[in-house]
Amino acid sequence: MNRQNSSDSAAPARKRLVIATNNNGKLREFREMLSSFGFEVISMKEAGFTGEIIEDGDTFEENAHIKARTVFEAVGIPTMADDSGLEIDFLDGAPGVYSARYAGEGATDKERCQKVLDEMHGVPRELREARFVCTIYFIYDEDDEYSVRGEVRGFIGNEPVGENGFGYDPIFMIDEDESMATISEEEKNRISHRACAFRKLSEILKEKFA
Repeated sequence: MNRQNSSDSAAPARKRLVIATNNNGKLREFREMLSSFGFEVISMKEAGFTGEIIEDGDTFEENAHIKARTVFEAVGIPTMADDSGLEIDFLDGAPGVYSARYAGEGATDKERCQKVLDEMHGVPRELREARFVCTIYFIYDEDDEYSVRGEVRGFIGNEPVGENGFGYDPIFMIDEDESMATISEEEKNRISHRACAFRKLSEILKEKFA
């Protein structure tokens, strides 16, 4: 009997990691960010999760934990979740944790952006300061959990600018001429709130998996 050389053996299977989101934009960004860590990044649907996630936390951190924990307990594989949103100083931090449903359940990105623009109508530039916030919660197993937070500051523009990105990107200005929706996906993955949080998490991942 011929014994197969170790060099001919199949490569070890990559460990699966589910992203607890239904947002295809977030899923795409996380797949890009996690590409170097050897995970097979899958969606909740691909993981077989069909349950309901009740995001009733008061902070981004609480909601990220709720999402990650709910999915992890259902599917039993490493799970990563984020909760992120827009905080506007003039609106006392709104939309905050309600960013996804600020214009009502089922509202489109365009409708959410327009609601913010309506509320900021006539507000001078110096009072339009805002920040995108992201908390990522990662559960590897029952004894291994991590939470990190990232922010990027900017201001609310007077109208949507750009066609890239998703969510509030077209009205979130990173300088006087560019919004988060005018830059490339590669650039966004370098400077965004999600990228900032992920850089912190990547230091943990490097120690464990690189």
